Amino acid sequence: MFSIFVSYPTVGQQITQPGTGTGEGSEFINPQVLEETRTSIIGAAQPFGSNLFKGSFFVAEREDGINPGYIIQPGDRITLQIWGAINLNEIVTVDTQGNIFIPEVGPIQIAGTENSLLNNRIRNAVEQVFTQNVNVYTNLQGTTPVIVFVTGFVNRPGSYAGTASDSILYFLERAGGIDLERGSFREIRVLRNNEVIETIDLYNFLLDGILPRPQLTDGDTIVVEKKGASISASGAIRNSFSFEVPVDGINGDELMQYTRPVANATYATLLGTRDNAPISQYLPLEELGEMDLHDGDRIIFEVDQVHETILISIEGAHQGQSRFAVPRNTHLLDIISKLSVDQNLGNIDAVSMRRESIRLRQKQAIIDSLNRLETAIFGSSSITPEGAQIRAAESQLISDFVTRARQVEPHGILVVAKDGHIANPLLQPRDVIFIPERTNVVQVSGEVMVPQALVHEPGFSLSDYIDQVGGYTTHADEGKHMVLRQNGEVIPVYGRASKNYVIQPGDEIISLPAVPSKSIDIIRMVTDTIFKIASSAAIFVRF
Repeated sequence: MFSIFVSYPTVGQQITQPGTGTGEGSEFINPQVLEETRTSIIGAAQPFGSNLFKGSFFVAEREDGINPGYIIQPGDRITLQIWGAINLNEIVTVDTQGNIFIPEVGPIQIAGTENSLLNNRIRNAVEQVFTQNVNVYTNLQGTTPVIVFVTGFVNRPGSYAGTASDSILYFLERAGGIDLERGSFREIRVLRNNEVIETIDLYNFLLDGILPRPQLTDGDTIVVEKKGASISASGAIRNSFSFEVPVDGINGDELMQYTRPVANATYATLLGTRDNAPISQYLPLEELGEMDLHDGDRIIFEVDQVHETILISIEGAHQGQSRFAVPRNTHLLDIISKLSVDQNLGNIDAVSMRRESIRLRQKQAIIDSLNRLETAIFGSSSITPEGAQIRAAESQLISDFVTRARQVEPHGILVVAKDGHIANPLLQPRDVIFIPERTNVVQVSGEVMVPQALVHEPGFSLSDYIDQVGGYTTHADEGKHMVLRQNGEVIPVYGRASKNYVIQPGDEIISLPAVPSKSIDIIRMVTDTIFKIASSAAIFVRF
């Protein structure tokens, strides 16, 4: 069975964003864990432009592909109307030689003419024969469909139908987009009769909206070349991607034009290889801008600066603002002197603090204790069958206890008030100062018959309160207790001392369980773990 009793007045779970440097918001994080996290994030970086073909469909705005810049070619159909000296109303097709034929005028070469100039081209030809009273109107009815081959490092190489004025993006979309692991976004060639007619760099489109629009013909081939050298960037930037770069690399300034660091980014970590040896450098952005970067480099941009002020919070029984931006050299008593506390409602003499760095250390201490306990449990054995069964039952109980105890999150409580004296520690970013309410209630929990809250009785000892809740359960270790004070202090009360230990208003008495083991070492480790959990999280975990 597992139970949780929370007695210490909670001050509200703080949602934090771990910093990456030495200023406000920084945390004490294992460098190896941080590096592994960075590596996993950067290793998964998507290529810049990877979202270009996700949910897009680069079909021409006009389905017929007709636009003023379209170049007339064989197979196109044109509505032709002539009136005046000659009358004609027909739909003509551009023949294989690029001509249309008009009776009494003859063939007119129009292949290679822009759509916007078509009307003038035909009028000029007609007026060579009929010099007066002639009017011409033309309209391009439809274009010749084309089959374009798309190959190279795309997801679905093949041949795709479209119109001559469809963009390269349209055909790449039809081919499933560029292969993100192998394909290049910066070198896409358009071939006609085995000759390159256009080379396209999609970065120009992604960054500046510039995209060449070659008019395709039947049998053209679009080739996506293999992915080139790349540099990954992440952290305090607006564009976290892997960027394709020239073979000889780029400098930091060029990279920052792609990544767009946030305004308060100040440093960058460079991870890479030089002369077949790994390097790791931590640089101001000014120095990074002058450095040459090469294939495989990984850059993590950081906000690393010492702020002149830090942010701290006030919780509990006080009046007025709950957050303060204070200079870095501010101490606890500097803040307390500014607080408005009703002495009848708030107990300023029991003030406590919560600190993130302490919480992390407490969590690690609990994990270490649980790891040692698991090692001791599974490393013990018994030589008799009966003993083995007992050992297995004990191991299961303690294993369940360990599993649940791992879920406990410490509060990071820093005890600063004791016996009417308040210490004056230097404040750290995101510290929480808690002022408890005055109360005359005493909580009794743990291995007692009726866990409940009682009104404080002056002079009552710990044993008197245990008696008032019906005494101990059969699982209790009657000689072991913990008393949790309003100021966050946790006091172990063992043996005979419990009979005379005086309880104060606001205390919580926890009766500890008897550990189901005959091993003195395991009993000691379990008791130590329970105490660590209760002292750091104000939580009692029962077997």
